[in-house]
Amino acid sequence: MSLHTPILPGTTVNGHPATLGVMGGGQLGRMFIQEAQRMGYFTAVLDPDPVSPAGLISHHHIQVPYLDEQGLAQLMQRCAAITTEFENVPAPALHTLGAHRPVAPAADAVAIAQDRAKEKAHFTRCGVACAPYAVITTADELAAVSDDLLPGILKTARMGYDGKGQVRVRTREELALAWADLKHVACVLEKMLPLKAECSVIVARGWDGVMVNLPVQRNLHRDGILAVTEVYEGNLPPALAQQAVAATRAIADGLNYVGVLCVEFFVLQDDSLVVNEMAPRPHNSGHYSQDACDVSQFELQVRTLTGLTLTQPRQHSPVIMLNLLGDVWVAAKGNPAWAQVLALPGTHLHLYGKLDAKVGRKMGHLNITGNTVEQVRATALQACELLGLPAF
Repeated sequence: MSLHTPILPGTTVNGHPATLGVMGGGQLGRMFIQEAQRMGYFTAVLDPDPVSPAGLISHHHIQVPYLDEQGLAQLMQRCAAITTEFENVPAPALHTLGAHRPVAPAADAVAIAQDRAKEKAHFTRCGVACAPYAVITTADELAAVSDDLLPGILKTARMGYDGKGQVRVRTREELALAWADLKHVACVLEKMLPLKAECSVIVARGWDGVMVNLPVQRNLHRDGILAVTEVYEGNLPPALAQQAVAATRAIADGLNYVGVLCVEFFVLQDDSLVVNEMAPRPHNSGHYSQDACDVSQFELQVRTLTGLTLTQPRQHSPVIMLNLLGDVWVAAKGNPAWAQVLALPGTHLHLYGKLDAKVGRKMGHLNITGNTVEQVRATALQACELLGLPAF
């Protein structure tokens, strides 16, 4: 179901205060909920976790599995429109919801993002270059893999994120062993390319096809998890940034996408650009927009879902985002140096309300803004030292 008229805050829809629903109760859902509530909407979360970060702060928390029919019916009854906060929400649940309520992004777009093979095929249809690859679903396809794809990275076609379900392989023997270790599930083998940098672009596309974008983000990953995002003038060559934005817009248009979409890219040593993957939702690399832009990625998510006018975001400050994993809490024995960190100029702490800090678990992020890039970098490096994070 599409949206024909905007859903305005402070109004009544289907006998309820204008309420926005989100499938998933993690930190992205929490930040969407916070933004929706700031703008005057009521909210509902469907998530089975009784202490989900989003469920804890929403007006309504429907605590059931994602395919629970009664839970989906309750979400539809309460909500005027529904979104998702992570791509592994079952696409059939979004199909069910979309038959009765506006859902953005749509189930078909999410289903493509859930499957690396379908995702890469979509990139190719849109004319966006990706790394050379082969799809492996059978022993015959494994045997037919070209030697030119080695060394490479074997990735599960489904359910992989933050470096999970990925194995680096150098030889055909290592490839065969890795596929066996992954239980012979459908995989994609990508050729390893000489990387110079990584970047991402976040766009927001409305029901009417109007699209805006945040500035291009330069990213640093450690162990497959985003660690640092830097966004300021000159962080990437202008022509490269323009190419990344154009490619992202083509990918969104090719899906007839509605919502917030992030596309990640590799910058190669020869300064060429290849697409890595897409996320049909707000993204870790866009968290800086909460403090460095006049419109954040979460406000864009609210605006696309409700049919409000999209305005081009304006970045008003150079910014660096530090991802805060549970490692920080573990190293500090549960007491990170927040007082010292927040005494630094331009620091903005965002914690996700998670009660249990574990190594590798995303617990929050720290945005550092300032008047100059030099000031921001110096403050960010001080914060890294105080929190026990590696310098960048």
